[in-house]
Amino acid sequence: MTQHAAGAAVPKRYNPRLEMYKGIWRRLRKNKSAVIGGGIVIFFILLAIFGPMLTPIDPNATDITNKNQPPSADHWFGTDNYGRDMFTRIIHGAKLTLIVGFLSVMIGGVVGVIFGIVAGYYGGWVDTIIMRIMDVLLAFPGILLALAIVSVLGGSLTNMIIAIGIFSVPAFARIVRGSALSVRKLEYIDAMKALGASDLRIIFKHILPNVTSPIIVQATLRIATAVLTASGLSFLGLGAQPPAPEWGAMLSAGRTFMHDSPHMVLIPGIMIVIVVLAFNIFGDGLRDALDPKMNK
Repeated sequence: MTQHAAGAAVPKRYNPRLEMYKGIWRRLRKNKSAVIGGGIVIFFILLAIFGPMLTPIDPNATDITNKNQPPSADHWFGTDNYGRDMFTRIIHGAKLTLIVGFLSVMIGGVVGVIFGIVAGYYGGWVDTIIMRIMDVLLAFPGILLALAIVSVLGGSLTNMIIAIGIFSVPAFARIVRGSALSVRKLEYIDAMKALGASDLRIIFKHILPNVTSPIIVQATLRIATAVLTASGLSFLGLGAQPPAPEWGAMLSAGRTFMHDSPHMVLIPGIMIVIVVLAFNIFGDGLRDALDPKMNK
């Protein structure tokens, strides 16, 4: 009997977390548009990391004799009004654009998640004060709030990241608060309190893991908004300053020559549209994949 048991195949141990990830991947893979969007996002991330290795040209190197040249074999995306290679500047600009998008959303996400969890978990006057502050921030359109903050702090890449991060805080706070309110009413949270668990342990060990999915989805969608806002601020001269190869700044510089050299406007504009659209499509697909109601 013992030998038979030893020779029998040992059943694989069920791992609920692994099965959950597999289910998310299966649902995400079925969404073709989300897969395409995710592929484009990964492409631009890799381009931002390894792209500068593809071209030895300095993105700020000028060549007045070749200014405003259309796309050609020597300059795939043409040159700008200073003779700078547009292809090189687009590649280096991808790094700046994604850095602004990720860092600003990271700042807004961390601060917003803290405010949202504290408001949802404690409730009462704490919830009232925090959410009224969030309501004041939400009363302003995002681009106008970022514009006001950058106007006070001064135009620079760092200040632009801070401004976009600040106007991203309310979106995270409201989503996390709603999830925290529903989770804190569950019976096992009351059981943890009865067992003497501290508030920090309950928040970080039991509430935060349950609100991770909406945070991830919101962060993905928010990066698209951050990229668009950053490009708008740079276009207005309040973001990345020349000669930084930021796509919004390139778009602003090219508008003067858009009739004679339309590539100076079209190429950075198309890059912005592709990145924003990719993050939005991928975020929508990720939201569907992480939705518990779609579990089979």
